[in-house]
Amino acid sequence: MICRVLALVLLGWIAACAGCQLVRTHPVSEPFPYTLTRQQLVIHSDAPLDRQQRLVRDLAEQRDIINTKLGLAPTTNLVHVYLYANEQAYRQFMELRFPEMAERRAIFVGTDAQLSVYAYWGDHLAEDLRHEVSHGYLHAAMPNLPLWLDEGLAEYFEVGRGQRGFNESHIELLSAQVASDSWQPEIERLEALSSVVDMSQQDYAESWAWVHFLLESEDKSAVLTDYLTDLAHGNPTEPLSRRLRKRLAGPQVALVEHVRLLR
Repeated sequence: MICRVLALVLLGWIAACAGCQLVRTHPVSEPFPYTLTRQQLVIHSDAPLDRQQRLVRDLAEQRDIINTKLGLAPTTNLVHVYLYANEQAYRQFMELRFPEMAERRAIFVGTDAQLSVYAYWGDHLAEDLRHEVSHGYLHAAMPNLPLWLDEGLAEYFEVGRGQRGFNESHIELLSAQVASDSWQPEIERLEALSSVVDMSQQDYAESWAWVHFLLESEDKSAVLTDYLTDLAHGNPTEPLSRRLRKRLAGPQVALVEHVRLLR
């Protein structure tokens, strides 16, 4: 899914929808009388959460799914989720605090002080929260995660348990381009992106494709997981594109073929 996140990282890049950044450091002042904590996840709501136990459980369990798939060590940084029962109240909050993101259904905000997700109860809530909460877990482990990879991973994990990252909308877009021989993926171009405003739907789809290609190819997954481990440990590391080219002679051709086989 595209355009759903706001990732505020005080190191600089502005991003939106599925990894956006603005600088907001003051906490939420609206009352959220209901709070539920599950492991690393703290959910604040202005309505009872009793009927949403399955969603809460799935979001809490997503931390272990992400850590296991990516080979990351558990972290203790809390991810706060602020849920509005009423869409109008959510929009009013967004207009006040994040006017440039006011049309988004959900956003992620990551600062040095807190990792936060804002959303409202709607038809796409489960998918939106899987995406945004994924950003929270990823930033808890790797605050220096490159924009394109942050988005690609969130797009991979948003589809839910047991789907192996199969993002139908991205597959449809890229498969059509593969069929018409009009797609030329270039990971270095994605690595140069520093703001979500520079990212198109094509960029989101291609970011997802690189992640899916690596994670769902057993002989290549270590290229990505080793890179993420270095990021998590703060080790100096070369761009993922260089690592990939050392492993594959033609990574772009391999990626196109991977997408072709998904249909």
